[in-house]
Amino acid sequence: MSTVCGCDEIKGMSRRGLLGRAVAVGALAGLTGAGLSTRLAFAAGSYTGDTLVVLSLRGGFDGLSAVAPIGDPDYYRARPTIAVPTAQVIAGDGTFGLHPALAALLPLWQGGQLAAVHAVGQPNPTRSHFAAMEEMERAAAGTALRSGWLDRMLGVTGATGPLAGVSLGSAMPARLLAGPAPAVSMRAVDDFTLAGESAKRPMAAALRAMYADAPEQLAAPARAADAALTATGTLRAAAYTPANGVTHPATPLGAALRDVARLIKAKSGLVAAAVDSGDWDMHEGLGTAVKGQRMYDNLADLAAALAAFAADLGAEHLANVTLVTVSEFGRRVQENASRGADHGHGNAMLLMGGGVRGGTVYGTWPGLSADKLVAGDLAATTDYRAVIGEILQKRCGFGALDDVFPSVTPSSFGVATPRTP
Repeated sequence: MSTVCGCDEIKGMSRRGLLGRAVAVGALAGLTGAGLSTRLAFAAGSYTGDTLVVLSLRGGFDGLSAVAPIGDPDYYRARPTIAVPTAQVIAGDGTFGLHPALAALLPLWQGGQLAAVHAVGQPNPTRSHFAAMEEMERAAAGTALRSGWLDRMLGVTGATGPLAGVSLGSAMPARLLAGPAPAVSMRAVDDFTLAGESAKRPMAAALRAMYADAPEQLAAPARAADAALTATGTLRAAAYTPANGVTHPATPLGAALRDVARLIKAKSGLVAAAVDSGDWDMHEGLGTAVKGQRMYDNLADLAAALAAFAADLGAEHLANVTLVTVSEFGRRVQENASRGADHGHGNAMLLMGGGVRGGTVYGTWPGLSADKLVAGDLAATTDYRAVIGEILQKRCGFGALDDVFPSVTPSSFGVATPRTP
């Protein structure tokens, strides 16, 4: 993708105009495809925990398809055409089974580096995409906090590195990194440049000059943008070759995770990465568990991207990475007349990493009989924040969680091994 063109002349351009172009480039660079962006936050070097990768599956992920409750007969009664047949699941244990489209992840599951947690959700559920996503990313129900939980996480770690200085736009509501901690968003490392930057158009130099004597409130974002551009310069100057013969899928998610792996292996101080992937809102045509059906193909793309990410990192780097998936809500238990599923509540999360105790499904299963449902939905027996809280404590070196998730007690499932110093 070519760099977005800027103004032909620097002369006469206002501070707001130039910085606005820098912000616009970042925002456009965050759009690698419908519903996908990558946000990256870097620490100053004192943080020694896992790199946390948060993969948001936008639209309402159907955990009942991805991690099918094959041992619950009400699952098959509620979904006569779209339930995953018991004979087709992989890694089945009689209670749950993975959708066959996740086959690329089977080695990670069997190797103990991939797990799932079922029947997760958030307090005060809503079936509104916007409201649910905003609350999921704020993750502070019952409080007046307005920042995103990943911003608060970074604040605790002291993430102040050069690429943590700005937070740019996204195609989706993006509250994860909203707040005072420095953060930057980009579509791709190689495309993270100022609009119109060239030898003849020294936009970065102009940016520095324009904001040199500006009030701190205005100058700080400009300095942060300049520092982020400088910090990525060496990465942009060198071609990236994935390790272990890996070819990342030519999909928006594959490209985003490729860059996350690149930054991790470059020892750039990455503390947290947030990646968005859309097209999970399947009110119709969710399909059966065969290739060519919508859910199957989406899950296959997801699995391929995650498998390539893990393989590119290799055991050495994956040992220090934990990836978690989240979604604003799940799907209703009962399939609809369009062979899809409408907005629901309870859902499944995937956890991947070297410190994950994988190969199993965690959580308290409430059952799918009519008397166990909540307004037709799978009941959420575990707060998704509690699962992430356990990761923060065991893999990221956190003590109390109140500064990130107020009044949340971490889960005690044992989803991860405690990180050793």
